[in-house]
Amino acid sequence: MSETKKIKTALISVYHKDGLEEILAKLHAAGVKFLSTGGTQHFIESLGYPCQKVEDVTTYPSILGGRVKTLHPKIFGGILGRRELAEDREQMAHYDIPEIDLVIVDLYPFEETVASGASEADIIEKIDIGGISLIRAGAKNFKDVVIVPSKAEYPVLLDLLNRKGGETDLEDRRALAAQAFGVSSHYDTAIHNYFLQ
Repeated sequence: MSETKKIKTALISVYHKDGLEEILAKLHAAGVKFLSTGGTQHFIESLGYPCQKVEDVTTYPSILGGRVKTLHPKIFGGILGRRELAEDREQMAHYDIPEIDLVIVDLYPFEETVASGASEADIIEKIDIGGISLIRAGAKNFKDVVIVPSKAEYPVLLDLLNRKGGETDLEDRRALAAQAFGVSSHYDTAIHNYFLQ
Protein backbone atom coordinates (compact mmCIF):
# COMPACT_ATOMS: atom_id res chain seq x y z
CA MET A 1 0.00 0.00 0.00
CA SER A 2 1.45 3.34 -1.04
CA GLU A 3 1.57 5.97 1.66
CA THR A 4 1.05 8.72 -0.91
CA LYS A 5 -2.57 8.95 -2.02
CA LYS A 6 -4.16 10.96 -4.79
CA ILE A 7 -7.44 12.69 -4.01
CA LYS A 8 -9.97 11.71 -6.66
CA THR A 9 -13.38 12.24 -5.01
CA ALA A 10 -14.25 14.72 -2.26
CA LEU A 11 -17.37 14.64 -0.11
CA ILE A 12 -18.11 18.14 1.13
CA SER A 13 -20.76 18.72 3.80
CA VAL A 14 -20.35 22.07 5.55
CA TYR A 15 -22.49 24.47 7.56
CA HIS A 16 -20.35 27.55 6.88
CA LYS A 17 -19.39 27.93 3.21
CA ASP A 18 -16.98 30.86 3.63
CA GLY A 19 -13.35 29.98 3.03
CA LEU A 20 -14.11 27.13 0.64
CA GLU A 21 -13.70 28.98 -2.66
CA GLU A 22 -9.93 28.68 -3.00
CA ILE A 23 -9.95 25.06 -1.85
CA LEU A 24 -12.62 24.15 -4.41
CA ALA A 25 -10.65 25.88 -7.15
CA LYS A 26 -7.49 23.95 -6.28
CA LEU A 27 -9.34 20.62 -6.03
CA HIS A 28 -11.13 21.20 -9.33
CA ALA A 29 -7.83 22.07 -11.01
CA ALA A 30 -6.41 18.78 -9.66
CA GLY A 31 -9.27 16.87 -11.31
CA VAL A 32 -11.11 16.03 -8.07
CA LYS A 33 -14.81 15.16 -8.37
CA PHE A 34 -17.23 16.74 -5.91
CA LEU A 35 -20.02 15.00 -4.01
CA SER A 36 -22.36 16.95 -1.74
CA THR A 37 -25.84 17.71 -0.41
CA GLY A 38 -28.27 20.61 -0.18
CA GLY A 39 -26.84 24.05 0.37
CA THR A 40 -23.22 22.96 -0.03
CA GLN A 41 -24.00 21.34 -3.38
CA HIS A 42 -25.73 24.51 -4.60
CA PHE A 43 -22.78 26.60 -3.38
CA ILE A 44 -20.28 24.43 -5.29
CA GLU A 45 -22.40 24.60 -8.45
CA SER A 46 -22.81 28.37 -8.07
CA LEU A 47 -19.03 28.64 -8.47
CA GLY A 48 -19.29 26.79 -11.77
CA TYR A 49 -18.06 23.36 -10.67
CA PRO A 50 -19.95 20.13 -11.36
CA CYS A 51 -21.12 18.39 -8.19
CA GLN A 52 -22.81 15.02 -7.87
CA LYS A 53 -25.70 14.84 -5.41
CA VAL A 54 -25.29 12.41 -2.52
CA GLU A 55 -28.87 11.27 -3.19
CA ASP A 56 -27.85 10.22 -6.72
CA VAL A 57 -25.32 7.87 -5.12
CA THR A 58 -27.59 6.59 -2.33
CA THR A 59 -30.88 6.74 -4.31
CA TYR A 60 -32.43 8.24 -1.15
CA PRO A 61 -33.44 11.88 -0.78
CA SER A 62 -32.64 13.98 2.27
CA ILE A 63 -35.34 12.89 4.74
CA LEU A 64 -36.78 13.74 8.17
CA GLY A 65 -36.35 17.47 7.73
CA GLY A 66 -32.70 17.08 6.74
CA ARG A 67 -31.80 14.90 9.72
CA VAL A 68 -30.77 12.06 7.40
CA LYS A 69 -28.73 12.93 4.30
CA THR A 70 -25.34 11.23 4.28
CA LEU A 71 -26.03 8.35 6.68
CA HIS A 72 -25.96 5.53 4.14
CA PRO A 73 -23.74 2.47 3.42
CA LYS A 74 -22.75 3.84 -0.01
CA ILE A 75 -21.34 6.97 1.62
CA PHE A 76 -19.80 5.40 4.71
CA GLY A 77 -18.60 2.39 2.74
CA GLY A 78 -16.88 4.81 0.38
CA ILE A 79 -15.06 6.42 3.30
CA LEU A 80 -14.36 3.33 5.42
CA GLY A 81 -13.42 0.89 2.65
CA ARG A 82 -9.83 -0.28 3.10
CA ARG A 83 -8.20 0.11 -0.29
CA GLU A 84 -5.48 -2.44 0.45
CA LEU A 85 -7.97 -5.23 1.25
CA ALA A 86 -9.21 -7.19 -1.76
CA GLU A 87 -12.39 -8.18 0.13
CA ASP A 88 -13.27 -4.53 0.78
CA ARG A 89 -12.58 -3.56 -2.83
CA GLU A 90 -14.70 -6.48 -4.07
CA GLN A 91 -17.63 -5.50 -1.83
CA MET A 92 -17.35 -1.86 -2.90
CA ALA A 93 -17.45 -2.93 -6.54
CA HIS A 94 -20.34 -5.35 -5.92
CA TYR A 95 -22.48 -2.73 -4.17
CA ASP A 96 -21.39 0.11 -6.47
CA ILE A 97 -19.78 2.07 -3.62
CA PRO A 98 -17.57 4.96 -4.77
CA GLU A 99 -14.19 5.55 -3.17
CA ILE A 100 -14.23 8.83 -1.23
CA ASP A 101 -10.70 10.14 -0.63
CA LEU A 102 -11.38 13.52 1.00
CA VAL A 103 -14.08 14.51 3.49
CA ILE A 104 -14.61 18.18 4.34
CA VAL A 105 -17.02 18.88 7.20
CA ASP A 106 -18.05 21.95 9.15
CA LEU A 107 -20.49 20.97 11.90
CA TYR A 108 -23.78 22.60 12.87
CA PRO A 109 -22.97 25.47 15.26
CA PHE A 110 -24.14 23.86 18.49
CA GLU A 111 -22.26 26.07 20.96
CA GLU A 112 -23.21 29.28 19.13
CA THR A 113 -26.85 28.23 19.14
CA VAL A 114 -26.76 27.57 22.91
CA ALA A 115 -25.03 30.93 23.50
CA SER A 116 -27.67 32.75 21.44
CA GLY A 117 -30.38 31.81 23.96
CA ALA A 118 -32.25 29.69 21.41
CA SER A 119 -35.07 27.37 22.45
CA GLU A 120 -34.27 23.80 23.45
CA ALA A 121 -35.94 22.53 20.26
CA ASP A 122 -33.63 24.71 18.13
CA ILE A 123 -30.59 23.65 20.16
CA ILE A 124 -31.41 19.96 19.76
CA GLU A 125 -31.67 20.38 15.98
CA LYS A 126 -28.13 21.77 16.00
CA ILE A 127 -26.74 18.49 17.32
CA ASP A 128 -24.94 17.27 14.22
CA ILE A 129 -25.25 13.54 13.56
CA GLY A 130 -24.19 12.96 9.96
CA GLY A 131 -21.30 15.41 10.13
CA ILE A 132 -19.81 13.98 13.30
CA SER A 133 -20.16 10.47 11.84
CA LEU A 134 -18.36 11.58 8.65
CA ILE A 135 -15.55 13.05 10.74
CA ARG A 136 -15.09 9.86 12.76
CA ALA A 137 -15.24 7.63 9.66
CA GLY A 138 -12.73 9.74 7.75
CA ALA A 139 -10.38 9.90 10.74
CA LYS A 140 -10.64 6.15 11.39
CA ASN A 141 -9.62 5.41 7.79
CA PHE A 142 -6.82 8.00 7.64
CA LYS A 143 -4.65 5.46 5.82
CA ASP A 144 -6.78 6.14 2.74
CA VAL A 145 -8.81 9.28 3.49
CA VAL A 146 -8.05 12.95 4.14
CA ILE A 147 -10.38 14.36 6.81
CA VAL A 148 -10.91 18.12 7.21
CA PRO A 149 -13.12 18.33 10.33
CA SER A 150 -13.82 22.07 10.52
CA LYS A 151 -13.20 25.37 8.77
CA ALA A 152 -10.26 25.86 11.17
CA GLU A 153 -8.43 23.17 9.16
CA TYR A 154 -9.15 24.75 5.74
CA PRO A 155 -5.73 26.48 5.76
CA VAL A 156 -4.04 23.13 6.43
CA LEU A 157 -5.73 21.58 3.41
CA LEU A 158 -5.01 24.63 1.27
CA ASP A 159 -1.33 24.44 2.22
CA LEU A 160 -1.24 20.74 1.27
CA LEU A 161 -2.91 21.49 -2.07
CA ASN A 162 -0.46 24.30 -2.78
CA ARG A 163 2.57 22.15 -1.90
CA LYS A 164 1.53 18.72 -3.14
CA GLY A 165 -1.32 19.22 -5.60
CA GLY A 166 -3.99 16.58 -5.17
CA GLU A 167 -1.76 14.18 -3.22
CA THR A 168 -1.21 13.59 0.50
CA ASP A 169 1.19 11.54 2.56
CA LEU A 170 0.29 9.24 5.43
CA GLU A 171 1.70 11.70 7.98
CA ASP A 172 -0.55 14.47 6.56
CA ARG A 173 -3.62 12.27 6.85
CA ARG A 174 -2.72 11.05 10.34
CA ALA A 175 -2.19 14.63 11.60
CA LEU A 176 -5.59 15.66 10.26
CA ALA A 177 -7.17 12.57 11.84
CA ALA A 178 -5.78 13.66 15.22
CA GLN A 179 -7.33 17.10 14.69
CA ALA A 180 -10.59 15.43 13.69
CA PHE A 181 -10.89 13.45 16.91
CA GLY A 182 -10.13 16.66 18.80
CA VAL A 183 -13.01 18.40 17.00
CA SER A 184 -15.42 15.53 17.67
CA SER A 185 -14.36 15.31 21.33
CA HIS A 186 -14.84 19.06 21.88
CA TYR A 187 -18.22 18.98 20.13
CA ASP A 188 -19.54 16.05 22.16
CA THR A 189 -18.23 17.60 25.38
CA ALA A 190 -20.18 20.79 24.62
CA ILE A 191 -23.35 18.74 24.08
CA HIS A 192 -22.69 16.75 27.26
CA ASN A 193 -22.26 19.96 29.26
CA TYR A 194 -25.52 21.37 27.84
CA PHE A 195 -27.45 18.32 28.98
CA LEU A 196 -25.95 18.59 32.46
CA GLN A 197 -27.30 22.14 32.97
